[in-house]
Amino acid sequence: MSPPPLPPRTVICVGDVHGYISKLKSLWANLQSALPAETFAAALVVFLGDYCDRGPNTREVLDFLIALPAHHPGQRHVFLCGNHDLAFAAFVGALPPPPDGSPFSATWAEYIQNEENEGWYRGPGHEGMHAQGRRWGGIIKEKRNLKRGSLYLGSIYDAQPTFESYGVAHGSPDLMKAVPEEHKKFLHDLVWIHEEENVPIDTNEGQLICKLIAVHAGLGRSIDLNEQFRVLRTKDTRVSKVAMLSGRQDVWNIPKDLAGKQTIVVSGHHGKLHIEGLRFVIDEGGGYADKPIAAIVFPSKELIRSTEGTTSQN
Repeated sequence: MSPPPLPPRTVICVGDVHGYISKLKSLWANLQSALPAETFAAALVVFLGDYCDRGPNTREVLDFLIALPAHHPGQRHVFLCGNHDLAFAAFVGALPPPPDGSPFSATWAEYIQNEENEGWYRGPGHEGMHAQGRRWGGIIKEKRNLKRGSLYLGSIYDAQPTFESYGVAHGSPDLMKAVPEEHKKFLHDLVWIHEEENVPIDTNEGQLICKLIAVHAGLGRSIDLNEQFRVLRTKDTRVSKVAMLSGRQDVWNIPKDLAGKQTIVVSGHHGKLHIEGLRFVIDEGGGYADKPIAAIVFPSKELIRSTEGTTSQN
């Protein structure tokens, strides 16, 4: 007789970190104390993207994440690409090249009408840079982000704290030299989607075994689903703005082609917690100084939060 199959491993999905190392360390410690030691030691941990910008410690956050596999060799770690990470990678030359050999400058035309107001980067190296890298390193003319109720930090992406965490001024091409090669490799290797079979989830009707899809913003309603999967799986950097990494309303719900198919869709990006059926948006922190980073644990759906590093304790 063959041995019984191993029980599906625990899956932890971690919301957007946005450069807050004290919150990340606090969340990690809280996860470690909330879960049985053997469960934590063997977990699949999916980070949902946006490691940089807004918070002051991007460099330390990347150091922490890069070191996790050595510190927790029994875990599996998945690092999704967020829209902020894609733009950071584009600026420092770590974005994978377009698969058809086209230049990154071909991504500019779609949003060129925004170049003046967003103050796109025009310094050394901009000629070969993806549009999102130019937006990220630019200097925005508007001072206030009305949607967030806060001041812009340098660029449309609030990238100034990331530059400063590497010891250079916002918008300086010196960042390309200041970012260590292992950080560039980390940014280059980020995946745009993670798909995991046989993930258990506790529901009112008992435990379901589902497919889990993790993508930073979500899957869109108005784009063909197979085309979305192609772009995400191949990391198609010909796309000037990847809706599944940066969209809002269109990526909020599970696409109708997946509805009823026991598919969990987990994202960060949206600056809030939202759980409805099998759709999970886990981004309580949102890059705000006074809000915690949250993580969700499957199958229990338990939410674990950071309890240190926020400007007002939870």
